Amino acid sequence: MKTYNNLYQQIYSMGNLTIAWRKARKDKTGREDVVEFEEDLIRNLLNLHYELKNQTYKPRELRTFILQDPKTRVISISDFRDRVVHHALINVAGGIFERQFIFDSCAGQKGKGALFAVERFDKFSRKVTNNFTTCGFCLKADVKHYFQNINHEKLMRIIGRRIKDEKVIWLFWQILKNGFEGKGMPLGNYTSQFLANVYLNELDYFVKHELGVKFYIRYVDDFVLLHSSRKNIFEWMEAIEVFLIDNLRIELHKDKTHIVPLTRGTDFAGFSTC
Repeated sequence: MKTYNNLYQQIYSMGNLTIAWRKARKDKTGREDVVEFEEDLIRNLLNLHYELKNQTYKPRELRTFILQDPKTRVISISDFRDRVVHHALINVAGGIFERQFIFDSCAGQKGKGALFAVERFDKFSRKVTNNFTTCGFCLKADVKHYFQNINHEKLMRIIGRRIKDEKVIWLFWQILKNGFEGKGMPLGNYTSQFLANVYLNELDYFVKHELGVKFYIRYVDDFVLLHSSRKNIFEWMEAIEVFLIDNLRIELHKDKTHIVPLTRGTDFAGFSTC
């Protein structure tokens, strides 16, 4: 496994911070914290540069609000200066992990998304059922309270397998610990979406390479696997349940995890597959 060191200086470079600022401000130029940051842009970027360089950087308190879309979610978002740091970190570290993601990890990946996931589901359904001329089944699964239960120690061990730069590890910890103790990440942070994929990439590899599942798609904490045999799917589901508890300290949501015939369809990635 290839490992990476000497990354930290790239993160706090003024060039990278400038790119990160441009990404962080996209579609948010009217927000109060963005306007405030940009009133003295160069000084604020320089302050971040020196805080990161000297490892004196501390994230500001998260801003939390309730969102209904349609179900109620608690959203916590970082101050704009911290979002610049998030982008700066992922600009450098993101590709190290994204290169390892499976093709059918669909959330937060360039050129993919919910519609891509549903299109893959349709393609796999046709293959499993020989264009709907034979029977096929689908495990539709959901991780219970996923973002609230991501274990920090487990996540950082996963990151540490590839990143050996202790200062980068320190920065990840600064972000993870902001507002959370031991487990959990805010739904509204850019880093949370990325790290959620890193964490469940462990599941992706288990399903694809240990269990040998051919037709598997994941969209954040929502995943499906398809096969012509209900028995095979049930056995895979049991193995996945054990893997998640033993290795990632998370579990399937019993009320949202079920095996259904492909002819009946299911809800996946915000769409109905009927």
